[in-house]
Amino acid sequence: MAPGSGQDQTPAATVQPLLRTARLEVIPTRGILDELRAHSPVHRTVTITASESLGLEATLSLACTLRADGRTVIPHVAARMVAGRAHLEEIVDRLAAAGVDALFVPGGDATPGPGAYTSSLELLEDLAQLDHPFTTVGVAAYPEPHPTIPEAVVTRALTAKHAVATEMVSNLCFDPDTVCDWVSRIRREGVTLPLRLGVPGRVDAARLARVGARIGVSQSLRFVRGKAGTVARLLTPGGFAAQRLVDRMSGLLADPAADIAGLHVYTFNEIERTEAWLASGED
Repeated sequence: MAPGSGQDQTPAATVQPLLRTARLEVIPTRGILDELRAHSPVHRTVTITASESLGLEATLSLACTLRADGRTVIPHVAARMVAGRAHLEEIVDRLAAAGVDALFVPGGDATPGPGAYTSSLELLEDLAQLDHPFTTVGVAAYPEPHPTIPEAVVTRALTAKHAVATEMVSNLCFDPDTVCDWVSRIRREGVTLPLRLGVPGRVDAARLARVGARIGVSQSLRFVRGKAGTVARLLTPGGFAAQRLVDRMSGLLADPAADIAGLHVYTFNEIERTEAWLASGED
């Protein structure tokens, strides 16, 4: 069993600070700006997804608007949606002018067009050569096997990104033991980037699947595929028992060897209910 076994418990004093400082991931759909302004405190860091169906402009526009509100924002710049170095330079200049100082760079699911980057590492290597303001540069990590990339390749890619990234953010996984075992393994294999642990917000299963299907975020549907039993154990009449999942990983959260930098909450735009959970620490 990995350090910080999913069955361990830590005092609320350990978990509560992580809830208070958790980041929210949102999808830049119509209405999300009003939801955030109404229900999420300005001190909350917001990360903004990028999807082929919504386009990169939706991500960048929302990031600049939220930054003008005084928020810390982390736009996702999916490598396969960036049409080469000149386009990257335009994006960097725009975000710098808006005061954005953090970035998350996944590969993305889009089919790259002519001249576009084909991997996040390619974009990150070009980014490192630019005069940019980003003190935080995040990359994706996968507790469960990636649907198209062999596990050994994913681990090697994470190691290669040490020189061009500052942290990694784990994809959503509903099995706490899988997460704990994965963290233990990648630390043994030399992956040293601090980890933002991905957890679900207060969102019901139907909404998770519906939103993913509607906007083309295919990975949202992969989260639940093949995990029916685990997901069922984490359900309540109102949605996922997010606190229960975090509690089952509390040993991992407290383990210094795991180097958990904080929580990254996948909200699927359920802002009000997720903020209520983060404030109360109760499902």
